[in-house]
Amino acid sequence: MPTGVAIRGVRDQLFDAAERVLLRDGPSALTSRAVTTEAGCAKGVLHRHFADFDAFLAELVLDRIARFDGHAAALRGAAGTGAVTDNLTRTLTDLFGPVAVAIVSLVTSRDGLRARLRAARPTGVPVLSDAATALTSYLTAERELGRITADADVDTLAPTLIGAVHMLFADRLGTPPDSGAVRRVVAAVVAGAER
Repeated sequence: MPTGVAIRGVRDQLFDAAERVLLRDGPSALTSRAVTTEAGCAKGVLHRHFADFDAFLAELVLDRIARFDGHAAALRGAAGTGAVTDNLTRTLTDLFGPVAVAIVSLVTSRDGLRARLRAARPTGVPVLSDAATALTSYLTAERELGRITADADVDTLAPTLIGAVHMLFADRLGTPPDSGAVRRVVAAVVAGAER
């Protein structure tokens, strides 16, 4: 792109380019040069909008996590409807789409990025800890409605569900599991708690 030509929506354009590189080539291929080449702009464009590449990646991760907020709200709104196992299966299958799995790989592979994210999220791995918070909120609501047992430890159930289901999706290059496989894991984890 010629110098001096304004780029509309440069932030979103760079984020979308980074996502494409991440999904296609993995976290190790995600460099400022790869992003700007994918976006079709000069390398300096990224550095005019972000302090450095880790700042860019931190904003990318936070932007993609914000997209999960709709899933979290829908799950919370589903409390008292349908089967608990089905609600959890649907949400976890949606959560662990290719972008979320790639973002988790990115966060765990870059020390500088994790350090940046600690300012906004002092504990846990972003995406996974956000999902665990959403599941805890949902399970708490279901416990209050009597659809899971009163003694159910939702603070343990939620991260257990996240970890177990993440293991099904963790192979970035493999075939994602079907909803039946996810449902079996969810059912096994909540078996003692669901009424």
